[in-house]
Amino acid sequence: MKTIGLLGGMTCESSLLYYKLINEIARERLGTNHSAKSVMVSVDFAEIEPWMERGQWGQVQSAMVEASRQIEHGGADFLVLCTNTIHKFAEAIGCEIGIPILHIVDATAAAIKKTGLDRVGLLGTRFTMEEEFYSGRLLKKHGIASLTPDVDDRMRVHRIIMEELSRGIICEQSRDEYWRIIDSLVRRGAQGIILGCTEIPLLIAQDQGEIPLFDTTTIHARAAVDFSLEAAAGRP
Repeated sequence: MKTIGLLGGMTCESSLLYYKLINEIARERLGTNHSAKSVMVSVDFAEIEPWMERGQWGQVQSAMVEASRQIEHGGADFLVLCTNTIHKFAEAIGCEIGIPILHIVDATAAAIKKTGLDRVGLLGTRFTMEEEFYSGRLLKKHGIASLTPDVDDRMRVHRIIMEELSRGIICEQSRDEYWRIIDSLVRRGAQGIILGCTEIPLLIAQDQGEIPLFDTTTIHARAAVDFSLEAAAGRP
């Protein structure tokens, strides 16, 4: 088993999910008391979030590169960014470290392709929904088109992530809002929905509706274990 590098702290809620899922999946794959070999470096989201909201992306990138270097120096064989939004810097981080990055968009696209879908709704932070790094990679690399909510609903989705889910607050009214927004995307032609923020699965689950949901946290965690075991076995 190769050692999984986890860049966490954005937020602790999703980092906890990643660690739990990766170890549960490793035990599922290997049996008995197996767990995943991993190295985690966790940043302080209270420092990162204001830079994000003010658009000070250079400072965010510098912090992510430094944390990624610490993970590499800690013995990780590859890197998992435990957040969708920070994949904005995946290429830049990759240029500064000597280990590969397991990209969340690629893992999610593979899961979508298995279902035969090619047009999905995308929920996440406003950065993930509005910037090209996510939807552009989905379309150009994988041929999957994505739809996002209108501007007011994008801000609702973003606010609930930042003010509630990132703090472990689960509100039924917010769950209803998310499903209303999902329904609006379905009416516009979405065949499935990407839960493109690693905290959203705290609020939304597949058993609450019929539209296929792509839980990026679980998808990414499973891909990390798969990659760890395949790399250890000498498969690309």
